[in-house]
Amino acid sequence: MIGVFAPAQLGHAPDREMHNGGWTPHAETPARAAAIVAALPPLLPARDFGLEPILRVHTAEYVDFLQDAFALWQVAGREGDALPYVWPVAGRRPLALTRVDALLGRFSFDAATPIAAGTWDAAYWGVQTALTALDPLLDGRERTAFALCRPPGHHAGADYFGGYCYLNNAAIAAAAARDAGHARVAILDIDYHHGNGTQDIFLTDPSVFYASIHADPATDYPFYWGHADETGEGAGAGATLNLPLPRGTDIVPYLAALDVALAAIADFDPSMLVVSFGADTFAGDPISGFALATADYPTVAARVARLALPTLIVMEGGYATAELGANVAAFLSGF
Repeated sequence: MIGVFAPAQLGHAPDREMHNGGWTPHAETPARAAAIVAALPPLLPARDFGLEPILRVHTAEYVDFLQDAFALWQVAGREGDALPYVWPVAGRRPLALTRVDALLGRFSFDAATPIAAGTWDAAYWGVQTALTALDPLLDGRERTAFALCRPPGHHAGADYFGGYCYLNNAAIAAAAARDAGHARVAILDIDYHHGNGTQDIFLTDPSVFYASIHADPATDYPFYWGHADETGEGAGAGATLNLPLPRGTDIVPYLAALDVALAAIADFDPSMLVVSFGADTFAGDPISGFALATADYPTVAARVARLALPTLIVMEGGYATAELGANVAAFLSGF
């Protein structure tokens, strides 16, 4: 197994977020990635695959906005990080808006995801990290690869950011694998929170199967996506599987849900697997509510590995920074 990391991802360092009605220090910090780097063998540097793979998943209008947003914020005379405060709940018409506040609302869905000075570069190199890790899987040089992506990506849709996510690393890698000749690609999302952006991107696409095990959105973020009756639409009907679980879930019911997801992936018969791995399923995670232990992660990974597919593991969440490196290392050991 190889691992990949781009130090430019450390440059994204928002100061605070709006959470539960008040300001709180931003949970998705550079220390997360630093803790993982310290716990793993040396990681390879990322190569630059350019904007084209990003534009296969995200709209050009949205990508242009992400690149310009912080500069527009400063031009408007604002201090600190850029945050939205108004959203078009319905009828998002293609208006020619110029004020940065309008653009922030147009392209986001929460107030917990600031755009800071280093956000674009970090998100861009997160994508390049995923694509660099994918590359040796495409030609058979490796069977498993780990992409230490930060900020995470699975909440980012084709034209929106949120949930600490700006560019969808897993979706971009899955699309790149499909474009490279993998007719069917599966994404297994095992972050605590549902990957609404990934689901939206492939909702009508029969070539990508999306399976997610996550906290029940009836009680947990992102609330509006990830319910069990969401199974895909149009040509993609049946290519989405959501397995929401209650708060307090420990390893026994978690493995039961995992077996259901893995059986569905096997039935789909993909030739490539992308795993959106979040270590926020850990019992000590400060913003989550499952009860997995560090010792459980090798078991979870070993079951995934039984699919015997070329597998790209993309880092998503996990906010118990002191234990994060050990949890990621434990998960990777299962492969």
